[in-house]
Amino acid sequence: MKLLTKFNIVLILFFGAGGFLIAKLAKDFLLTNARDQVVQQAELMMAAAKATREYTNDQLKPLLLKNPDHEINFLPQTVPAFAATTIFASLRKNYTDYSYREATLNPTNLVDRAEDWESDIIRYFEDHPNEKQVVNERETPTGRQLYLAKPMRSGASCLECHSEPSVAPAAMIRKYGSNNGFGWKLNQVIAAQVVSVPMTVPNGIAEKAYHSLVLFLITVFVVTILALDSALYLLVIRPLHTVSTAADRISRGDTDVAPLEASGKDEIAAVTASFNRMRVSLVKALKMLE
Repeated sequence: MKLLTKFNIVLILFFGAGGFLIAKLAKDFLLTNARDQVVQQAELMMAAAKATREYTNDQLKPLLLKNPDHEINFLPQTVPAFAATTIFASLRKNYTDYSYREATLNPTNLVDRAEDWESDIIRYFEDHPNEKQVVNERETPTGRQLYLAKPMRSGASCLECHSEPSVAPAAMIRKYGSNNGFGWKLNQVIAAQVVSVPMTVPNGIAEKAYHSLVLFLITVFVVTILALDSALYLLVIRPLHTVSTAADRISRGDTDVAPLEASGKDEIAAVTASFNRMRVSLVKALKMLE
């Protein structure tokens, strides 16, 4: 087996083991990083929804309440939750995998009633008042989903409509009735903001990054092997082959072999210089024998 072949086998084993270890460790890291990236995106969406709620409550609601039609027909635009979900619906045109809910235990509009798993989250926030958010995964009929949830507490503006039916706008009572959405207390956890996204999203991000990493490692590996092979051939194998060829000629009685060039101070130069001295000694010995 030639020296270059042995050298390549060693490199392949070394780089192969190292690349496999790096790829295995990187896969878990990339998945965690992709999951964090999706959660950060969900937090931005929640922040946008919260800002929309505050703007609606502080700026739009006072103006809309002055509208005479509001006394007759309830205007959902006065409800911060309506504004937040409407804005998010527009966001979904570009972020189709993300869904947003303001799940409520006792909503005025039954569309917002919390599902069982959302009710568990709300009760968790009730039992853990210092908890700011929950990030977790759950199984669904369409596959595993990642979700971010944050508690929503009732403020003074909420109680204007949700404390007792008697203080609620008459148009709201006519539209939704008086059986739901009342009895809220100040600073009570009444709902949860929930952004959900299929795990296929972070998994896809991680898989794409993983494939790019593997391709990069393979490219670096091939380029490194070629560079090292070229260096080994030029610096070691070719000079040794020259020495070997010259030694073979002398061993066959050819004394006309010219001295080999020995430049530098490395081991190859030392071998070449030693060969030149040996050549001179052999030539002298052969002439003495003649």
